[in-house]
Amino acid sequence: MTTMESLIGLVNRIQRACTVLGDYGGGTGSNAFNSLWEALPTVAVVGGQSSGKSSVLESIVGRDFLPRGSGIVTRRPLVLQLHKTDDGTEEYAEFLHLPKRQFTDFALVRKEIQDETDRITGKNKQISPVPIHLSIYSPNVVNLTLIDLPGLTKVAVEGQPETIAEDIESMVRTYVDKPNCIILAISPANQDIATSDAIKLAKDVDPTGERTFGVLTKLDLMDKGTNALEVLEGRSYRLQHPWVGIVNRSQADINKNVDMMLARRKEREYFDTSPDYGHLASKMGSEYLAKLLSKHLESVIRTRIPSILSLINKSIEELERELDRMGRPVAVDAGAQLYTILEMCRAFDKIFKEHLDGGRPGGDRIYGVFDNQLPAALKKLPFDRHLSLQSVKKIVSEADGYQPHLIAPEQGYRRLIEGALGYFRGPAEASVDAVHYVLKELVRKSISETEELKRFPSLQVELAAAANSSLEKFREESKKSVIRLVDMESAYLTAEFFRKLPQEMERPVTNNKNQTASPSPATLDQYGDGHFRRIASNVSAYVNMVADTLRNTIPKACVYCQVRQAKLALLNYFYSQISKREGKQLGQLLDEDPALMDRRLECAKRLELYKKARDEIDAVAWVR
Repeated sequence: MTTMESLIGLVNRIQRACTVLGDYGGGTGSNAFNSLWEALPTVAVVGGQSSGKSSVLESIVGRDFLPRGSGIVTRRPLVLQLHKTDDGTEEYAEFLHLPKRQFTDFALVRKEIQDETDRITGKNKQISPVPIHLSIYSPNVVNLTLIDLPGLTKVAVEGQPETIAEDIESMVRTYVDKPNCIILAISPANQDIATSDAIKLAKDVDPTGERTFGVLTKLDLMDKGTNALEVLEGRSYRLQHPWVGIVNRSQADINKNVDMMLARRKEREYFDTSPDYGHLASKMGSEYLAKLLSKHLESVIRTRIPSILSLINKSIEELERELDRMGRPVAVDAGAQLYTILEMCRAFDKIFKEHLDGGRPGGDRIYGVFDNQLPAALKKLPFDRHLSLQSVKKIVSEADGYQPHLIAPEQGYRRLIEGALGYFRGPAEASVDAVHYVLKELVRKSISETEELKRFPSLQVELAAAANSSLEKFREESKKSVIRLVDMESAYLTAEFFRKLPQEMERPVTNNKNQTASPSPATLDQYGDGHFRRIASNVSAYVNMVADTLRNTIPKACVYCQVRQAKLALLNYFYSQISKREGKQLGQLLDEDPALMDRRLECAKRLELYKKARDEIDAVAWVR
């Protein structure tokens, strides 16, 4: 195999593989990956309608195989890959979408192009950027790849959107804008070159003309006495590459199905015998154009190999990182599946503990419950209303019953204190709930931050349910504990606090001369307002003492029953249940997100393609 065949054949194989993966250039492939297609040198055939574009391609191939008709005939890009075979071998064609079928009847090739176009676009003259891949194997061609693009137009025909002209130009531009694209700009000789749609577009995207080959068709249809030498010799419009003139079959020849080989001979005779173009005959015609393009394409491919390899190597690294991030496919063995699940649970548990211990944000919100929410809730308790003069009188009087107290209203004190302490239940339970909600949020956050779990939505749901179920049990136990703390304060009052009260009440009152004074009427009035205010003050002091105690003990209970247990036993029940499951049930937990599975498969296929392309390029790049 020659170097040219190796390089162009290599690009052909890579292009076909790219198309299968949805990467077919034109800016329409998968945006999530670098486009290898767009890094490959290509030859795009550009021309207006009725410019003779299809006839040029058929002359290069030597076969009549393209659909014909009025309006827009080419409605999908046609990637035409030509493979030169040994003399005497039979010609045949293959489509990428029909890999096991060889076409030897080129009329059927034309029909399949039309049918495959309609399959994607329908029969309403719509266009599509999805290419058709056609490979032709023949001794009458050179190794060459051409992309036939829809013909540029100015008006829409019936059944087409009003934007069809802009849509076609936009599609063509996505190909010819790329620096690796060689532009084959086809213009009819019987029209002013200044009005050529192909040349206008080529000049816009390639102003220096380095990537553009100009082709002039219909030289034989020019008015008598005129010629196209101004264009062909580069005086009218200069390009970096020479212009090539083409004489296609006439419409009469097409109608008569004149053989393409005969048409080639007639083209050669036209240039050889032409008084205007005879001196250019060796550089005119479809055969010369095909050889020129093949040689140039091979040269461009060779020049671009380093940048193609660089892109491939970069893409391989990115794909391998992406596959590592997504994880490898799950094993089918039940033991391996259980091990995978437990490993992911440990990864989640580690992140959850980091949130609690300060390695990650979030655990500080629990301290905020104790340091801010609990004290604020305690301050808002309605003790002022409970210990108002009217309320104290009512409660103390009701506690005495039919016989009023003699010295100190102990039953009244107890009822006032018990009633006040009952208010502590609300802040105590609210603290437990607040800690619970923080822990639930940390579970949710930890699951979302566990990279290994992102692949398995079913496992995420079950893990979250198990963790939240455990947190609910911890909350119930914590509520019992904090309520028990409040009830303990009500069950046994601190006697030392109250023993001081009678002494203060009986302490004699002295005047400024340090003499014992007579007690005031208010002091002697055991049932006056001052007496009840003193009771309210004493109860308030005791309640404040209890509040200070609960402000310290409620957080201890919450941490012990909820936070500590969450760190020690959050997934214990889940572990006990998961070990009893059968392989099928484990497999259901490891049922990945279909989108992720598709992406991993696409990454793996691309990685295989890029590695194979790298190896093949390495095998031919050194050949001279």
